[in-house]
Amino acid sequence: MIEIDLNIVHHFSSGVYAKQMELPAGHFAITHKHTFDHMSILAKGMVNVTCDGAQETYHAPDVVTIKADVAHKIHALTDSVWFCVHQTDETDPDKIDHTLIEGA
Repeated sequence: MIEIDLNIVHHFSSGVYAKQMELPAGHFAITHKHTFDHMSILAKGMVNVTCDGAQETYHAPDVVTIKADVAHKIHALTDSVWFCVHQTDETDPDKIDHTLIEGA
């Protein structure tokens, strides 16, 4: 696996957190799970989202709901910008993944 810089930007506002990622064509956001439903926004590009083995293609702009405890990954088919949006009071970028991602 090749690790790349996803140019992550953290956005915090009154109990809402959004992680902004730039996914170059051909790259993945690795498979992970959350303990609660959350919304993701595809702001640019085209991606395949695989949830528990089922794959669906999305074209920007689009909004995707990811259900709790569902293993999911994002595969960029074109250069893409993806936002994961969560309800949380955590505001420390160094702790946010541990708070939101199972097993992080």
